[in-house]
Amino acid sequence: MPKLKTNRSAAKRFKITKTGKLKKRSASRGHILGKMARKTKRKLRGSSYVSDSDAKKIRRLLPYG
Repeated sequence: MPKLKTNRSAAKRFKITKTGKLKKRSASRGHILGKMARKTKRKLRGSSYVSDSDAKKIRRLLPYG
C-alpha cells in the first residue's frame, strides 16, 4: 500500500487539536481592512473550529494529521 499525500494547502490552513477537532483562522483578514469596522475586525481576530460537515472533507486531505 503506497503512502498517501497530504494536501499542503490544507495543512497550512488547518490544525488538528488534541481532541481531534479542526481549528481554522477566520476569513477576510488578509487585506483591505481599512474599510472594515473595528468591531468586525475584532470579532474575526480569534480562531474557530470547522463545522462537522466540512471536517469530514478536510480530514481526507490530511491523512496523517
